[in-house]
Amino acid sequence: MTSTDSSSVLQFSNQVVIVTGATAGIGKAIALAFAEQGATVLALGTNQERGKQVEDEAKALTGKESVIFAKVDIGHKEQIDTIIQDCLTRFQKIDILVNNAGITRDGLLLKMSEADWDQVLDINLKSCFYTCQAVLRPMLKAKSGRIINISSIVGLTGNAGQTNYAASKAGIIGFSKSLAKEIASRTITVNCVTPGYIDTQMTDFLQGEKKDALLEMIPMKRMGKPSEIAECVLFLASKGASYITGQVISVDGGLAM
Repeated sequence: MTSTDSSSVLQFSNQVVIVTGATAGIGKAIALAFAEQGATVLALGTNQERGKQVEDEAKALTGKESVIFAKVDIGHKEQIDTIIQDCLTRFQKIDILVNNAGITRDGLLLKMSEADWDQVLDINLKSCFYTCQAVLRPMLKAKSGRIINISSIVGLTGNAGQTNYAASKAGIIGFSKSLAKEIASRTITVNCVTPGYIDTQMTDFLQGEKKDALLEMIPMKRMGKPSEIAECVLFLASKGASYITGQVISVDGGLAM
């Protein structure tokens, strides 16, 4: 994430942001981007070492403890409820929620185990239910809030060998649109970002001819950067997006056109 001009650097000053799956890739970029622009970020994840690294990077960027890591299994409601309550006790509010946590357990449906199906749906989709439900009461009370859910291009197009992942990401889109209609009158927006192929650990398997073939399919002829997803999320969380809700924004270099 590079520094922006001084007029917008602190556009999220004094705001409290929760980011799930915040210790690597897209989630880490989102957490650092919010911190750099003045927010206090609660970064949720499962890896203590990587969580500490995000905290340290944020402190180096901002000069203060702007990112706080909390180790949470996002698939367990009790842990989510506890961490949200702890956040409210400490900061008295939650302004922005970014649901980014996600896993893959790829395989052809014929051979897919029930455990692989359930785990992907629990982490990718059910966790959105848990987190959104947990933050709704304080947001409704404040009559203000931003919820941004990270889906995927696969949720729009499908992909062989990823029926579980595609179902979870398509589910996030339907979930987000429905929730947006429920709470729009309370000045709370809910939107989705659907990344295409982004240069992270999740796409490291793309090498050689397989990667070349993919790049040929992308109109912009390159993979995206985590920071480019973060910029879209920051816009949807900003005052400039106050009249945008229930939308799906693809950041994919034109792949899903």
